[in-house]
Amino acid sequence: MPLPKLPSRLATVLDLDSIEPAKPVVNAAPKTLQPALPGLKAESSAPATAALPVGTVPGSPSKTATVARLPAARLNEPSPKSTKKKAANQHAARTGASSRRAGSTKTKIFVLDTNVLLHDPSSLFRFEEHDVFLPMMTLEELDHHKKGMSEVARNARQVSRSLDALVENSEVIETGVVLSKLGNKDASGKLFFQTTTLSSELPLELPVGKADNQILGVVKALHERHDAREVVLVSKDINMRLKARALGLPAEDYFNDHVLEDSDLLYTGIMSLPEDFWQRHGKDVESWQQGGITFYRIHGPLCHQFMVNQFVYFEGALPLYAQVREVSGKTAVLATLRDYTHAKNNVWGVTARNREQNFALNLLMDPDCDFVSLLGQAGTGKTLLTLAAGLTQVLETKRYTEIIMTRVTVSVGEDIGFLPGTEEEKMLPWMGALEDNLDVLNMSDADAGTGSNDWGRAATMDLIRSRIKVKSLNFMRGRTFLNKYLIIDEAQNLTPKQMKTLITRAGPGTKVVCLGNIAQIDTPYLTEGSSGLTFVVDRFKGWPHSGHITLQRGERSRLADYAGDVL
Repeated sequence: MPLPKLPSRLATVLDLDSIEPAKPVVNAAPKTLQPALPGLKAESSAPATAALPVGTVPGSPSKTATVARLPAARLNEPSPKSTKKKAANQHAARTGASSRRAGSTKTKIFVLDTNVLLHDPSSLFRFEEHDVFLPMMTLEELDHHKKGMSEVARNARQVSRSLDALVENSEVIETGVVLSKLGNKDASGKLFFQTTTLSSELPLELPVGKADNQILGVVKALHERHDAREVVLVSKDINMRLKARALGLPAEDYFNDHVLEDSDLLYTGIMSLPEDFWQRHGKDVESWQQGGITFYRIHGPLCHQFMVNQFVYFEGALPLYAQVREVSGKTAVLATLRDYTHAKNNVWGVTARNREQNFALNLLMDPDCDFVSLLGQAGTGKTLLTLAAGLTQVLETKRYTEIIMTRVTVSVGEDIGFLPGTEEEKMLPWMGALEDNLDVLNMSDADAGTGSNDWGRAATMDLIRSRIKVKSLNFMRGRTFLNKYLIIDEAQNLTPKQMKTLITRAGPGTKVVCLGNIAQIDTPYLTEGSSGLTFVVDRFKGWPHSGHITLQRGERSRLADYAGDVL
């Protein structure tokens, strides 16, 4: 006699890619359970029966494989109409994983590793129309990292709070939780938890008890049960991604925190004008003087590419070194610069040695510029110029009351352990650059190396030290700096969240200067594209009260310059 129809609940559990009613099997005495739904693979030999437990796949008699209770209707939904058609091609740069199936229009299932959530607590809502799956081991590892006062512990607690808010008032989480529930309109997919055991055979060389391997087992099980949809592992762990690809599983890095795909595209703050600049922009030029500065209003097709506070230069028959003050369509206002390469305009005895240093000093000495970022390789003069400008405006012009310097305490090699003393004494080993540059600024050419006037230099150094405070990042929350000159050194080792915490400490009259070299990142999981320094450079460009300069040429010594090029 023909087999009875399979239960509709069983069809939902077994095939998550299609919702067609089960059709009766015409074979009279089959030895293998025939798939009643299109796309469902035949399972191993087992007696045909309709009284199968819900969520159980007929298989080997010695091992029972269970699948996640994910709704077929949701997992087979097409992309929302509001999603742009090019989202699939640009998904790698915008959400965190690239499409491996060209032309595929179905939504994907992204399985998140724990380090992604610890790196970016808002990563749950960064996958647009696609669904997010959290293995049980990911939740277990979140629980292990939630204790403590570190940045990782804070991120773990934030993720836990977000998950709790998502599942609140959700009676059945097996059907998925809408990610836009908390107001994140860009996240139109659903969040699924692992509510049942997902088993899949892994190579014997991979220990079953390791957390990474358990997550890989979940990804493999989902990949086997969703033929029509792409299941992608998202992890910041390179070895985790390598093992996944060795098993034939799609794995991607998390790219949503990357400001730029290529660091060469980072805003430099400088533009070289073409040779035909005056021929195309020299007509109807208006000029006037105000406060000792000459202003030019020019018109031309290049003006719309300018950004406010960007520096432009032309080294031709009519040389021009100017700063963009206003941009309106094809009209721009340029202002001439103060020449800090001349000795009469020295800043605490320091003069600019190249074009970029001259641009940087114009920003550092500008009272209307509240935020300055300086990038450059070792020896380009970032710290020296910043300290010279700070001492001049603190001790001479009295524009600021004191200098506050801070940096992230990330070791290049092995950690030396706990340090004795007060907060400033603990930070002194990290402030070697401050001490070195203060020695340079306190030494004049007349008495350098002669040993004369040592008492006067010591008294000056004591006065300088009384106006410079060294603070730790650990105690910055809740503080407000009034009329301070805040220097953030080695800013490339800060995350975007830490950078936001520091910059928002600035009160009225405070100037913030960020220094760093994105080629020397020591913080784990941070890259040139995801560094907090790259983040603020990209976000602050074009703001009328901020400026950025990328220093190009090293001025420390010929040895340092050569080593930077060949090593």
